[in-house]
Amino acid sequence: MDHLISKYNTPVPRYTSYPPANFFHDNFAESQFWEAITHSNTQEPNHLSFYIHIPFCKRMCYYCGCNSFPMQQEQEVREYRDAIKREINLVCEKISPGRKISQIHFGGGSPTAIPLSYIKEINSLLLQKFECIDNPEIAIECHPGYMDEHDFELLADAGFNRISIGIQDFNNAVLKACNRKAPQVPIDRIVTALRNRNIHINFDFIYGLPLQTTESFEETIQQAIALSPDRLVTFSYAHVPHIFPRQKLLERNPLPQDELKSNIYENAQKLLLHAGYIQVGIDHFVKQNDELSIARQNHTLHRNFQGYCTRRTTGQVYAFGATAISQLTSAYTQNTKSINEYIETINKGHIPVKKGYALSQEEQILREVITDLMCNNRINWQEIADRVKLSVAEVKSATTYDEKKLQEFADDGITEWSEQEIRMKQKGSPFVRNVAASLDKLLLQSDKTFSKPI
Repeated sequence: MDHLISKYNTPVPRYTSYPPANFFHDNFAESQFWEAITHSNTQEPNHLSFYIHIPFCKRMCYYCGCNSFPMQQEQEVREYRDAIKREINLVCEKISPGRKISQIHFGGGSPTAIPLSYIKEINSLLLQKFECIDNPEIAIECHPGYMDEHDFELLADAGFNRISIGIQDFNNAVLKACNRKAPQVPIDRIVTALRNRNIHINFDFIYGLPLQTTESFEETIQQAIALSPDRLVTFSYAHVPHIFPRQKLLERNPLPQDELKSNIYENAQKLLLHAGYIQVGIDHFVKQNDELSIARQNHTLHRNFQGYCTRRTTGQVYAFGATAISQLTSAYTQNTKSINEYIETINKGHIPVKKGYALSQEEQILREVITDLMCNNRINWQEIADRVKLSVAEVKSATTYDEKKLQEFADDGITEWSEQEIRMKQKGSPFVRNVAASLDKLLLQSDKTFSKPI
């Protein structure tokens, strides 16, 4: 494995979207946003996925690479809530009323840093606008450092049916080194409270943080397994202090280097698979009866900015709030990062679009290819050709398909391939981003900065 790390642990896109967000450009007008919204009503998928970005945090974690800001004065938080509600009203006027909600996701920042009554108001407004599909996913990310059982009860009352608990690590020394507050109450009490309300439970962890060792992270994963969450995520920490200067503060303590970081991940992976979890994508582990596990078996797993989902529940993403990214079939649009500019623009009746990207037909095809690989660990060229109503040759021509490169991956034990299909091998799963990058035409002339796979 060491020789693979040295060969392939080079910067490549994360591919949480295609094209990646750092390809978005500034000269994307509000008129283009409205044009994309109008087109989205006649494009697939027809379902609606809503994302609400709450950028506030009560304390800034040093590792954070999200668009987040220290908690503001109460008046500014109220103004931000009101602006989100106005943005929802503006955008939803242009969405066909017959469409249905499949997902709502609150992310941040720490969404639960603001009063939970504000969260309930925003969620209720969306649910009043449209009907839902059967069993929609209404989810929120939670920081357990500032919440007790009562707070989680309030979220259940507000209609949430999936809670992602940002534990990151059970080791308090690691949390302290990252400036992250430890859980306010024991996680097992939170789990009990949520289970009593039939809420689906996600645990989020990060590996590659200061002071982590293979043994210490094993203890964390063992504790998590004992609590039996429905889904568990092990995010790889990307150390890019030139992009997020606060990350430089983590260097006060030793960060795991490539080989140790790989060992931490592989050991956690073995523990979770042995405990009966099914691996989904690079970093998600789910119970065998989870809909993501079933979708993986059926090769119908999908992904958007909210994370992994099924093709049944996926929808075009309409995002609200500062820095929020809408993910439509023909375009991506991103709001301004400035909270004040966001509020001022919305109050004038405009959408504060700061960046965007209109996808060509070829890029939409390539998005299908890369999404299938990242989600299902395979590319079946005929399936994609049928989906986009083109020939296999036309689909391949949208990529930088190179048999010599594919054979090199195969020789290294990362993939197996034929003219009909590319499949990732379990040994090669950490390097799926490298395989995706080898098919990506945009990278041929790119000077963008990316993180390493491990």
